[in-house]
Amino acid sequence: MTTQQILELAIALVLIAASVWLYRRRGRDDAQHGSQGAVILLVIGAIILVHGLGLLDYRPMGTER
Repeated sequence: MTTQQILELAIALVLIAASVWLYRRRGRDDAQHGSQGAVILLVIGAIILVHGLGLLDYRPMGTER
């Protein structure tokens, strides 16, 4: 893993943890509504996590070389 990938994974984990914290905090204030900000943080964290794991890298098939 490169340094950039490690940083992306760390940032993704921070964003995911922040989204869980924000969602739970918002749930105590208003039990019938969630937090759109928490969901947005979760989605961004998931995208960064997938990218940091290298799952979006192009890997040509044997017939494409």
